[in-house]
Amino acid sequence: MQVDETIIKKIKQEVERYREDIIQFLKDIVAIPSPNGAIGDVVKRIAEEMKKLGYDEVFFDHMGNVVGRIGNGEKKLLYDSHVDTVDVADPTQWEWDPFKGKVENGIFYGLGACDEKGSTPGMVYGLKVARDLGLLDGYTVYYFGNLEEVCDGIAPHSLVETDKIRPDFVVIGEPTNMNIYRGHRGRVEMKVVTKGRTCHASAPERGENAVYKMAPIIEGISKMGAEFIDDPFLGKGSIAVTDIHCKTPSINALPDECTIYIDRRLTFGETLEMAVEQVRRVAEPHGGRVEVLFYDEPSYNGFVFKVDKYFPAWAVPEDHPLVQAGVETCEKVFGTRPQVGKWVFSTNGIYWMGKANIPAIGFGPGNEVYAHTVKDQVPLEDVVRATEFYALFPAVLCGRL
Repeated sequence: MQVDETIIKKIKQEVERYREDIIQFLKDIVAIPSPNGAIGDVVKRIAEEMKKLGYDEVFFDHMGNVVGRIGNGEKKLLYDSHVDTVDVADPTQWEWDPFKGKVENGIFYGLGACDEKGSTPGMVYGLKVARDLGLLDGYTVYYFGNLEEVCDGIAPHSLVETDKIRPDFVVIGEPTNMNIYRGHRGRVEMKVVTKGRTCHASAPERGENAVYKMAPIIEGISKMGAEFIDDPFLGKGSIAVTDIHCKTPSINALPDECTIYIDRRLTFGETLEMAVEQVRRVAEPHGGRVEVLFYDEPSYNGFVFKVDKYFPAWAVPEDHPLVQAGVETCEKVFGTRPQVGKWVFSTNGIYWMGKANIPAIGFGPGNEVYAHTVKDQVPLEDVVRATEFYALFPAVLCGRL
């Protein structure tokens, strides 16, 4: 289909007609708590909206993620938006109710508004508008509302392997500030364990303190980085100790075990084996044992999908038709050329492109600097404008394939 000014005008008219519905839908799903994979209630609300809009099929996959389908075409395009959030953490740091949120100067503040419920209304309504305007010929399109905060990429991994839905192309709705993103660093989660020997704290010389054994390991990790690779696009690898705890019979006894958790960000050229060996060289001289974490926790409906917590770095070439379709779509609906960049954090792209080699790009409202903060926010105008992008994108992509 030739994408001309008439099509753009019709899309804008349709999106404007649904403006209030789009904004209210966002407020509704932000008002439903969904911390760390607990998406049962929010996906039911999203399913209701897709049924109201006349999606051809609305269902829940084995893991409990919500899937909406329109069309039966040969080309398969999927819009990916995770609808769980981090937890509230310290409620006293919030200046407003994180679920009721507030609107001020056109900005909607609420937990998950930026990361990543802000993309859901535009995706859901955008695909409906595209169908109504005849822009989905030859496509099967999916909206995929999933859990992600507990383990990046686990939801799409299960969708492909368990539910046998494998798209040809993916658009990820993580916040991009209305620009096009084409990749990000990977990561691996590790833990280091030191063992000690407990004794009464009144005579510490009789035992071996596992926390003291861990101290030089933490110091060594804090000084790592000089040997990390610096990729021209993705940037440099990094490492951080993110949690620590110990086991002790009482606060009057020496701890006999100490564990730290490590987030190691990986750029191109850095492998899982390389990252583990770097930590091992620091930990083993002090008695530390290094392990890559394994995720086998059940989803909210009890489904278990087991994966190592290793997530590859990925990037789609800038001249790829998917990236260029994203750029062209922005130019047509917004009248300006977007920046083409990358996320600092990790997304479901680690599975789509990183593991499954399914081309993926990112486009979503909101600035990632507000993700996981008490200032979580999204401009409402961008939530509405993003709907125009999601509606037009399939037609532009079709013209580039």
